[in-house]
Amino acid sequence: MAGEFEGKVALVTGAGSGFGRATSLLFARDGAKVVCADINLQTAEQTAHLIEDTGGDAIAIKTDVSKAAEVEAMVKATVKKYKRLDCAFNNAGIGGLGKTTDEYTEDEFDRTIAINLKSVWLGMKYEIPQMLRQGGGCIVNTASIVGLVAMGGLSAYVASKHGVLGLTKTAALEYARKGIRVNAVCPGIFETPLNQKYWDQFPGSKEEMLKTVPLGRYGQPEEIAEAVVWLCSDAASFVHGHPMVVDGTFTAQ
Repeated sequence: MAGEFEGKVALVTGAGSGFGRATSLLFARDGAKVVCADINLQTAEQTAHLIEDTGGDAIAIKTDVSKAAEVEAMVKATVKKYKRLDCAFNNAGIGGLGKTTDEYTEDEFDRTIAINLKSVWLGMKYEIPQMLRQGGGCIVNTASIVGLVAMGGLSAYVASKHGVLGLTKTAALEYARKGIRVNAVCPGIFETPLNQKYWDQFPGSKEEMLKTVPLGRYGQPEEIAEAVVWLCSDAASFVHGHPMVVDGTFTAQ
């Protein structure tokens, strides 16, 4: 698929690590100019430098995706620099806390919803008008397998990811005839910095968790990147409003 995104512009949130970094690199490899957005500017800049080191074109932007003004500024900066926005990967998020529903504090619940769910709505709110102006585009949102099923100890996280799928499907219906395709990826358990923090905190948990994955291994960020970039490609032109599961058969159990 090399060169398929030549002349196109891709915006990736949470681009400083994990799925976001892998997807940014793959978009660039396939010819896109990439806007690497992250709340951590240093890691976003590292991703942009990795792209530039291989001859690609990228910029880094510090963005708190839970703040409307910052998301709006992110999209405006994208258009100011590259004049358009063809693909958006609304990926930034945080993990669950491992607390039962009654143990969550209001602040913890609100923060999870703001960063995982409100951010996706804000992303689409400001990405879609630009895509409408230029005649179309593709959006992919990061949900999760717990956007499809429940898991104890993660009530706010599960609620946020179910919400991401609801937003994705609704936007897909609203813009189906306006040239904008909207899909989601639903990752299973992946080897990412986010999960590694949990595994480091609870020794032995990485080995125990692996027993729940029928395929017998954890996913790699590059495998989500492949799914996201494919969903934004012409090969997926009839794929719309779809929650693409990438989970090593976890949810098939």
